This record gives sequence, C-alpha cells and structure tokens, in this order.
Amino acid sequence: MSNEIHPREVANKSSKENLHKAITMALEVENEAIRHNTQTFNTNRYTAIKNLDDYELLKDSARQIKEYSIEHLPELIETLTKTIGNRGGKVFFAKTKKEATDYIKNVCKQHSAKMIVKAKSITSEEIGLNNVLEDEGIEVAETDLAEFILQVSKEQPSHIIAPAIHRSRERISELFKEHFDTAKKLDTGEELTEFARDILRQKFLSADVGISGANLIAADKGTILLVESEGNIRLVTQLPAVHIAVAGIEKIIPHKKDFGIFIELLARSGTGQPLTSYTNILEPSLELPVLNLNGRDDKEREFHLVLIDNGRMQMRDDDDLKEALYCVRCSACMNVCANFQAVGGHAFGGECYTGGIGGAWTVGTTGKLENGRFAELCTGCSRCIPNCPVRIDIPNLNTTIKNRLFKAGQSASFQKTFFANFSLLAKAATLVPQLSNWISNLSFSRVIMEKTIGFDKRRLVPPFANKTLVRQYQEYRNTVLLKNKINKAVPNTILFADVFTNYNNPEIGMSVIKVFEKLGIPITLSKSFEDGRAAQSQGLVESAEKSAIKVSAYLEKIINTGNEIIVAEPSVLAMFRNDYKKLIKNEKLFSKITQHTFDPLEFISIMINNRKLAIDKSKIKTGFHNTGLFYHGHCQMKTIGAGYIAPEFFKELGFNVTTSVAECCGMAGSFGYKKEYYELSKNVGADLIQQIQKTIRLNKDLIVLASGTSCREQIKDGLNVKVYHPIGFLEELLS
Repeated sequence: MSNEIHPREVANKSSKENLHKAITMALEVENEAIRHNTQTFNTNRYTAIKNLDDYELLKDSARQIKEYSIEHLPELIETLTKTIGNRGGKVFFAKTKKEATDYIKNVCKQHSAKMIVKAKSITSEEIGLNNVLEDEGIEVAETDLAEFILQVSKEQPSHIIAPAIHRSRERISELFKEHFDTAKKLDTGEELTEFARDILRQKFLSADVGISGANLIAADKGTILLVESEGNIRLVTQLPAVHIAVAGIEKIIPHKKDFGIFIELLARSGTGQPLTSYTNILEPSLELPVLNLNGRDDKEREFHLVLIDNGRMQMRDDDDLKEALYCVRCSACMNVCANFQAVGGHAFGGECYTGGIGGAWTVGTTGKLENGRFAELCTGCSRCIPNCPVRIDIPNLNTTIKNRLFKAGQSASFQKTFFANFSLLAKAATLVPQLSNWISNLSFSRVIMEKTIGFDKRRLVPPFANKTLVRQYQEYRNTVLLKNKINKAVPNTILFADVFTNYNNPEIGMSVIKVFEKLGIPITLSKSFEDGRAAQSQGLVESAEKSAIKVSAYLEKIINTGNEIIVAEPSVLAMFRNDYKKLIKNEKLFSKITQHTFDPLEFISIMINNRKLAIDKSKIKTGFHNTGLFYHGHCQMKTIGAGYIAPEFFKELGFNVTTSVAECCGMAGSFGYKKEYYELSKNVGADLIQQIQKTIRLNKDLIVLASGTSCREQIKDGLNVKVYHPIGFLEELLS
C-alpha cells in the first residue's frame, strides 16, 4: 500500500497520520538512495573540513555576520534597494508570498513571456511560484537536473541542495521512459544527464525570462552570490534579457568582501567539495549584449530583485525561532542526521523545507504550528550543531516546536508526560524491582503499554535494578575499607547520581567509584536528581527548566567546595555542557558547570596528560590485549567534544580499537521505544549493527563498548552480545 503513496500526498505533516505514512513510504521506497547519498556527502564533508585550517574561526565569523545582518535587517534592505536602484535595477519587497508571485507574474506578462527558465530556488518553492505562472499559461522549465526530475515526477524536494536525492538512477530512468517518448537506454548517469540536457537546451534557447534564487546578497554593492554544480544558473541569468532574482530577506549581508567566508564554508559543508563547480558573483543589471536567441527584439537587459518576508520578520521577533534565519542552506545538518539519512525530506520535511532546520522554517513561513510536526523526528542527538557552519542549535528549534505543539494539545500528551516523568516511575518501581520487572515484561502488560503510552511491544522494557546506586554506594561505604592510597595531586570528585544510572544501571556507577578508588582518586556520590533530560527530549521545556535550575544550584555548591563532577551517562553530561545554557539562563553558572563536569575516562585522561596520574600497564588483567575492541561513540558526547576519548584511552593501553562511523545508534532515549518510530529506529540502528557484525567476523572475541544507555540497549536488541560501558570494562581490566 505504502509504495502507491505519492510524496505530495503526505507532504503536509499537519496530521500525525501523514507523518507516519510518509515514514513508512520513505523506508520502503526511498531509503537506500537517501542513505547512500547523504552518507557520501557527510563523509566527504568530514574530509573537506579537515583540510581547512581555520574552519572554527570561519564558522565564528559567519555566525557573527549573520547575527549582525538579521539584527540590522531593515537598514540593510534599505541600503540594498538604493544600491540596485542606482544601477537601474528594480527591488520589490513582498510582505507575503502572494505579493511576491503577483509581482513576478506581472513582470512576465508585461514582457509577454511564454517560456521561463528557472534555476534551483527553495524560496520559489516556498511561495508556489511555478503553479502561479503555469495557471497564467506560462511554461516554466526547471533547469537544475534534480529540479527537472521533480518537475517531471511532480514531487516536492527531499533535500535542500540535492532535491531528488531520494531517487536512484534506476528510478530516474523509469521516470523518464514513462514520461518521454524515447528509445534510449538511459542506464547510466551520463545517459540520463545527456537526455535531460538535450531537452533543456531547447528551453534555454527559447526562454523569455530567467528566474534564479540567491545564496547571499551584499547590501553595499548589490552583489548576488550564486553557487552551483551544473552551469545552468549562468544560462538562466545571462541568456534571457530579463532576469528576476527571488530571495528571502535573510539572504542579505552587509558587505561583498564577506562572500569569501561563506564560499569557503558552503560547498565543504554541503557536498564536501572545496568549491562548487561554478561560483557566480553578479552585480546586475549585467552590462552584456542582449542575444535574443529566442527571436525576440529585446533592446536592453532588465533586472528585478524580489525580496520576500513571508513570516521572516515575525521569526526575527521570535526569540526561539530567530536563530533559524542564520541558516545558509548548506544541508550539513541533513547529511549528518541519522534519521534524515534513513527517510530523507519526504518524511523528515514538509511541503518545501526539510530536515532538522526545516521545522522552524515551515512554521515560520506558513504560520501554522502543526505543519512543523515533522520536528518530532529530531531526537536531539545534536550532531548537527558542530557541523553547522553558523553553529545553529537546531535541536533547540525543534524542542521549541514540540513544546508549542504539546501546549496546543497537538501532540501525544499522555505519552510525552509519561516519558518526561520517567524518574517518578523509576522511583516507584525500585521499591519492588523484581515485581516491577516481572509485570512490565508480561505479554499482556506490553500490549497495554503499547495501546496506552505507545511503548512498542517489540521492545524489552529496561529492567530496574534490585538496588539503586545510592543504596549500593551506602552499603559499599559501610562494608569496604579504602584499600588504595589517595593521590593528593588530583582533586576531589563526586559522581552525579543521574536517573538512568541510579535506577537502571547502578553497576556502572559503582564501576566509576571502584575504578577511581583503585587509581587513588578521591570520590563520593551525589544525591540523586532528575536533571531534565527526559522532559527536554519530549519538548516539555518548562519542566526541564525547573529541574535544570534546581540541579545547577546543587552543582554550584559542589563545585564551590572544591569538587569536580563525574557523570557516567553521556546524555546527562551533554545537558550540563550544552542544554543548560538555555535552560538555566545564567551564563556565568553555565560556564562554571561546563568547566567542572566530566565523563569518567575524560577526567582520568586529563589527569594522566597533566602528569597527576598514571596507570601501571603491568597491573592490567592479562588475556585481554589480544582481544579487539569496538567502540560506539554516543552522539551527544561527540558534540561536546568527548566522544572519542575512550578509544584513544584504550589505544594507549595497547588495545586495537575499531570506532563506529555511525552518527547515532537510532535509539535516542525514548524515541526508539515509541511504536510510531520503532521501524525508523531499527533502520537507523542497522548501520551500527552491521558494522559490529562485520568486525566480529574478523575477530570473534570482539568486546563492544558504548557509553550511552540507549546505545547499549539498541546494540543488545540487535545482537546477542554483552556491551560494556567503557568504565565498566576498565574496572574489569584493573580487577
């Protein structure tokens, strides 16, 4: 049934049904092509940025320019309008998409245009330009190859720079043979390109008007930057006598000289190229001869710039959504996103905008909150943040949408409330843990859970510990004397008793305690707190804020008394070092917390590097060094810069470590337990599972390490192997 669904049928995600249908359709029909193409872009991007020495400085500069531009947008619009006007061009400011399409339609009619050639422009998709022109009897030819494919298939874009990324070569060949009378084989990429080029060449030669978008526009010189890979933009902007550029007002920056910063970043971030094949820097109206290849008798060139608001000024005034306006439309966030790699923009997207950044743009430009429902596919893994060339906190944008949907009663309120308050359930369950575990895994119970809270019955319910970490620690302190001498060169530490470690994984917390004591590091245990992670993941921002404020005050007291804080659960450490910035709204306190919270191996490594600690390799348990290790880095750990400490640590101890290349395990906390996302979660996790299986075939004694609770659950669900937390494995080595 799902393969009969046309992407346009489920493009509008205002209904939950459409979102779920789109996920199924994408997994069954489009998954293989999307995964291959996005992962290729992503791999190439990693390679490209390694060769850019000042990458972080360029990102800082780009961010500052965009922040300034959006802050001073009214003045920049005025400057740009005067600059282009002084050169004989015309600038039209369109408050709404109708104003924009009416203006463009009228320009085309004034010139008796019959044929329009168009370069790729997501903004023109936003305003529905093609339909408006076609309703007037004007033919519109999309000249970008991917857009040409979509025009034939009548599909919406599935990706912001590669809009037909969801179609394999075979499916494109079938499409062309179905819609065109041709005897050509069309088996290869070259044959498909040649076929499309021959059709489009005739369109170019007969075009009356050319319509393009704009990557950036400099207000001081009225200069337009257009980057491309096919050369069609040059033809669109130079062959017809009339050129209309369509751009959102957020594309304006102050100075032409700053184009270089964005040129360095755009191609590398999007496709992994050092530079796009064609980089066009135009200052229209162009002083070029009018060619009139279409037989017209146009005497001079004419340029129109249509600047579009369509909700952008309202986004600018929205403290939560404003950051989306910094987007430079590079697609790095989509290519790095594990969920997007699985389903692409026909599921993780709306009628125009796609991916993690697409939710805010959809809500902002349509004015309809429910249209941004696909923001639910953002798990908050945060891999997009460090890979965005302007450092947009995309997960926070999507948390905002989830929060507003929840408040408006537009989301699964009972389900979200349940998962957001997991700590209350855990506290009650651990009063009678054996009974709780028995009941929760009865077939009948799992059916009831699926029907009431959407907990997929195919998932095992994570067991609650017989004794919490807090209780085990108290018993340990009452019965075990300190055997190792305290190393006075290292600071005192306190292990934070987060919800997951306290109630579900106390053995990991005890591993931290025992390893630190073996190494002479003084350590105690904190009180157990709800840190806000569960509520944050469901979009219940106010609840997360309350927890964050309470915990941050407690952490401050600990830090002020000379303690460093150790956090075993990566998602909680990421809360402290990333999410708390917005939740506690206290920059000074947030900075203090980020400087004094550590992953266990991160802290040990710092002490070793600072020559305050050493591990005697001769005392490591024998029999392990011939055993290879496979390490999967937690997504949020990678974002905060601690994701690759564990493999480096064990390499220093002499181990051969294979590191996962998967961006995310697909479980993402509660996401993978939800019935509506189970298939997507498993599909994302398949990459990781296959990598581990491949490594096991080369080494049957392989030991698997993963620091995240949900990562370990996903791996155990897919493979019958034991999965260690890195600190748990280190404890075994030192036993």
